[in-house]
Amino acid sequence: MPVRCVDQVKSQAVTRQPQNTPGQTMKTTISKIKPYITKDGSTVRELMHPLRHGNSRQSLAEATVAPYAETALHKHLRCEELYHITAGTGRVILGDASFTVKAGYTVLVRPDTPHKLTNLAATPLVLLCCCAPAYDHEDVVLLEV
Repeated sequence: MPVRCVDQVKSQAVTRQPQNTPGQTMKTTISKIKPYITKDGSTVRELMHPLRHGNSRQSLAEATVAPYAETALHKHLRCEELYHITAGTGRVILGDASFTVKAGYTVLVRPDTPHKLTNLAATPLVLLCCCAPAYDHEDVVLLEV
């Protein structure tokens, strides 16, 4: 069961891991990563994040939007996001555009662009979300609650 804690990434980062050295393999296992609920309302597992894993410029997370649920309309001040849909069907609002997405689609969300995801089905909408710079709760501006 995911916890509702918008500071989960920071609270789990007691110490910063050393930077990756050449030849060192960095890996995580999704089954061992505790999910949390972000400011926008999606359930997230941080697969790789600088505050916990030693990488430095980006983060990768798996996000899930529950059946028939939606995230809050929001934007990121600095972060550029790539969404890659791995399961389900949904609708993306991206600035003035609105379109359907399904498994196999990839969406670019530029900084300062209002966006939200809506799950249109009875199954979870699951996506990989890559953020550069790395995801930071302080960078999220909620545009609706």
